[in-house]
Amino acid sequence: MKLWENVEYVNKAGKTVQVERKVQAKFSEMTENINRKVRSRGTRAVNALRDAELRVLKGQRSGRVYKVPGTGGKSISASTKKLAKEYGHKLRGGVLYRASAPGEAPARRTGNLRMHWNGEVKTRHTSCGVEVVAALESGEKYAGILENGTNDGKIAPRPFVEKIKEKAMPEIQRIYSEPYT
Repeated sequence: MKLWENVEYVNKAGKTVQVERKVQAKFSEMTENINRKVRSRGTRAVNALRDAELRVLKGQRSGRVYKVPGTGGKSISASTKKLAKEYGHKLRGGVLYRASAPGEAPARRTGNLRMHWNGEVKTRHTSCGVEVVAALESGEKYAGILENGTNDGKIAPRPFVEKIKEKAMPEIQRIYSEPYT
């Protein structure tokens, strides 16, 4: 069964035009435009994940107060003075920080976990069009330990992955719900 025949007609200028070619060209142009928008939305989704990650991994936590290793010295900062009462030891200089409690997102001590993320948009052509996977991955080797804890129980889980997804999901749904016109 033939779905389309090559139809020719003569336009006003007296030139013979093949309709099928014009339709195919327009269809190809529209398909490429939609595929380009899908790829763009993948990038925007990665950016939404990154924004959510920055929000989840910032702010104060409620865990124990520790002295940052290697910060001997005699100077004491204002933030360290605030935490000194909760430290429980005599402080002769150095820097204090508040860790996260089990179940909270990890506290920021060095900022490495918060700053070392790689966003990637993978595209794959399928028979239905373009498939896009937007992914955000931590470059820190200890991210998995913080997320899941250790098997021996020395480090309790500090889950943050689901919190990032939850914060990003409304924006990602909005991005992918926009019309493709």
